[in-house]
Amino acid sequence: MVPWGVSVNKLTSLLLAALLVMLSACTTPRGAAIVSEVVREKKSDSPTFQVVEVNRERLPSLAKWPANGWHGHYHWLKASRGSSSNVIRSGDTVDLIIWDSEENSLLTGAGQKSTEMRGLNVSSSGTIFVPYLDEVLVRGQTPNDARRSIQSKLTQISPSAQVQLMFTPGLQNSVDLVTGVGSPGSYPLPNRNFTILSLISLGGGIDLGLRNPLVRLIRGSKTYEIRAEELFETQSKNVTLRGGDKVLVREDDRYFTALGATGTEEIVYFDKEHITTIEALSMLGGLNDNAANLKGVLVLREYPAKNVGVGLETPDLQQVVFVFDLTNADGLFAARSFEVQPNDTVLATESVVSGARKILSLIGTSFGVVNAATN
Repeated sequence: MVPWGVSVNKLTSLLLAALLVMLSACTTPRGAAIVSEVVREKKSDSPTFQVVEVNRERLPSLAKWPANGWHGHYHWLKASRGSSSNVIRSGDTVDLIIWDSEENSLLTGAGQKSTEMRGLNVSSSGTIFVPYLDEVLVRGQTPNDARRSIQSKLTQISPSAQVQLMFTPGLQNSVDLVTGVGSPGSYPLPNRNFTILSLISLGGGIDLGLRNPLVRLIRGSKTYEIRAEELFETQSKNVTLRGGDKVLVREDDRYFTALGATGTEEIVYFDKEHITTIEALSMLGGLNDNAANLKGVLVLREYPAKNVGVGLETPDLQQVVFVFDLTNADGLFAARSFEVQPNDTVLATESVVSGARKILSLIGTSFGVVNAATN
């Protein structure tokens, strides 16, 4: 029995009236923006950001816009193979043992059959000093080639002379494995065929705690990068190393943010080199079926001032909102090809229908209260 003599029908009417007032006043909270609120700027006389509706026809021109947040792709070297022998470089140390069986040899002492010359430093000009021969060029030669060259020159002094040569790699014949592995350090190159995967293996492999590891190679003044996954899977990417190379393994720190009516609202790190809008939505767990507006999936991006308004293939304003309509094939295929870039924000706007759903759920709850009171 309803208290105070108020009839069920009257109470129901009052509740419906109150809920209609709430609906007209738009007091129901929303979890994300409505697309009309976001793209209203397009019709402004003095817009503060540019609104671009993305479709297949416009994709080729948008693909020419400057990359944002990075240089657009990872740059890596082509693999090459050399001899299995190493080569002598400036800074290496050479040890010579010269054998000579002749009596009264100029190359050996009295009663000796050999003489040793150890710790010969390869000069910046690539030579070592050998008595009676002066400066001998050895840089760029394999140890065996250098040995034959020295022996050939010595036979002009002593026809029976034989040469034994050993060398110790210096800094220019070593590579540095800096970080991201079990055992970082400086490693001498055993031969000219020593690859980057061999170095990483020698260093104990990539740290398993790294998220989306990226391999960086610094060679002289140039820097090259590749995702570790691609390096492992593609034999042609397994480049040979040179003396002085530096190798680092670090996390790929590129990310985009997710907001609105998606499966998550958080920072999302790139798990491969290129990610399209559809792939980004998949990484987020898709769209919220009860809230998302399929006509209002947005990608928000901010360009550097230097890339704005300098031609037809650049944005007009620094801040750009790319709009996707996923209710038709054109929009879906466009989203499959349009790449999300680092620091972008992927925003799924909220459908106006979701607000109505919330009102209807409140109405249903209210009827439940009335029925309970009646009982």
